[in-house]
Amino acid sequence: MSKFKANIFDMDGVLIDTEPYYYTRRQTFLDSKGISIAHLSPLDFIGGNMKQVWYMILRGDYDNWDVPALQAEYTQYKLDHEIPYDTLLFSDAKSTLDVLKAEGYKLGLASSTIKIEIIRAMKLTGLLPYFEVVLSGDDFEESKPNPEIYQVAMTRLNVAPEETLVIEDSEKGIAAGVDSGATVWGIKDNVFGLNQTRAAKLFDNLTQIVKQL
Repeated sequence: MSKFKANIFDMDGVLIDTEPYYYTRRQTFLDSKGISIAHLSPLDFIGGNMKQVWYMILRGDYDNWDVPALQAEYTQYKLDHEIPYDTLLFSDAKSTLDVLKAEGYKLGLASSTIKIEIIRAMKLTGLLPYFEVVLSGDDFEESKPNPEIYQVAMTRLNVAPEETLVIEDSEKGIAAGVDSGATVWGIKDNVFGLNQTRAAKLFDNLTQIVKQL
C-alpha cells in the first residue's frame, strides 16, 4: 500500500506537452515588440512564469519599459493566440488520473501558468473534474521555485507533506516540491536539458509512475 494520500501535478510537461508551443508564442510576441531573448535559454522560462523573467529579458532597458503594461499586453496576446491543449494532452494522462481517482488518492494541480489558461486547458482536455484543488502562479506573490504553491495545495487537500507525492518536470517545479517537504517524482526531460537531480525518482511517463505506486 502506498504511503501517499495525495498526488499533486504540475501541468506543463507533465500532463500536457506545451513547452515548445509556449516558447514559440513567447518569442513571436517579444519579436513584435522589438525585444530579443537571444541571450536567454529556453531553460530560463520552463517551470516559471513571465512575471519572474522580465528583468532577465529586458536587462539594462528594464526601467525604460512599463513592465506591468507589457505583462498585460502579453497576457492578452496569449488569450488571442490560444494553444490547442486538447491535441497536446499526453496519451496516458486521463488513464493515469482515472486509476488514481479510483484508488482513492486526493488530486491537486499546481501550475505556474496563469489561471485563465489553466482552466481553459483543463476544460479542453476534460481533466478539470479530476482535481479537488487547482492553483496557479496568479494565486501567489512568488511563483516556483517558491514552495508556497505546494504548501497551500497540501493544506487545502488536508494532507501532510510526508503523505504527498508531487509530479513535476522542471528544475523550478522540482525545487518547489522538494522544499515544500513533499516527495517529488519527475517526468524525464529528453529535450531541454533540464536539471532534474533533486527529484527522488525519474520516469519516462505517467504510466510508469502509477505502476510504481
